[in-house]
Amino acid sequence: MKKKFIAKKNKRKRLLKYLFFFCFFLFGLYLSFYFLNKSTIKISDKTIAKFIVDLAYNNKIFSNKESIINKLTPVDLLENNYYDFSLPKTEEPVVTKAKEPLIYIYNSHQTESYQPSNFAEFSINPTVMVANYILADILEEHNLETVIEERSIKEILNQNNWRYSYSYMASRFFLEDAKNNYPSLTYYIDIHRDSIKKEKTTVTINNKQYAKTIFLIGLENPNYQENLSFTTLINDKMNERYPGLSKGIYKKGGEGVNGVYNQDFSNRAILIEIGGYENTLSEVLNSVVAFSDCFMEVINDEI
Repeated sequence: MKKKFIAKKNKRKRLLKYLFFFCFFLFGLYLSFYFLNKSTIKISDKTIAKFIVDLAYNNKIFSNKESIINKLTPVDLLENNYYDFSLPKTEEPVVTKAKEPLIYIYNSHQTESYQPSNFAEFSINPTVMVANYILADILEEHNLETVIEERSIKEILNQNNWRYSYSYMASRFFLEDAKNNYPSLTYYIDIHRDSIKKEKTTVTINNKQYAKTIFLIGLENPNYQENLSFTTLINDKMNERYPGLSKGIYKKGGEGVNGVYNQDFSNRAILIEIGGYENTLSEVLNSVVAFSDCFMEVINDEI
């Protein structure tokens, strides 16, 4: 009887021991996921763009792969060797190909962001600079050399004690410097995104979702008609090939607004907003492809 009691007692101890280790395991698992979700894994816009463009090319050039692209996680980037622990160096402008670049791509508002990809609204927060790299990749596939501006607008603002509203003054510094370094530059594209809800920034064309675009023309530029004429050519092409993608050309001037947007720098300077803060990377990708298609056709008549 005593032996039976001892055996039951030992069995109970073993069960309690197993239960303890199981609970400890679950607690450890919980802590791992908690800290993983809370951590900030820095993945650069350039890295994300490379992953997306490579994925698109591997699937017969920009096929409709929203379901794959929207599930982009840090693990995907690690597995494809595109992972990056730091943002690109910003001391000097980065040139994809230094020989006779024609197109300068930049963002006066570099921190405008799109919808984070799954895992982690905590780790991947793509900005409008993703669109820069995608656009440059497409253009260079067609032998159109580009310069992508990677220096920090925020640093210029901080150095001069300027408010965010002075961002166009900061980007003007980069424009002038780029032109001095690369006199062959002819076309200047300032990429932004809108701040309105997704239902107003998304359109479906041939069963594919796009982030709507809109062009902005500053009426305080004395020669704005030249910029308007050039932008109209691109906008008309987009209306023809991708009906509903472009929301048109927004002319902005008067008291309380910038009204120039650095478009006085060149009659081939354009400002385009691609989608809004709730648009996904795949929707942005589709729109950049559409814009590049129309942009290349227009400038091919000039170069």
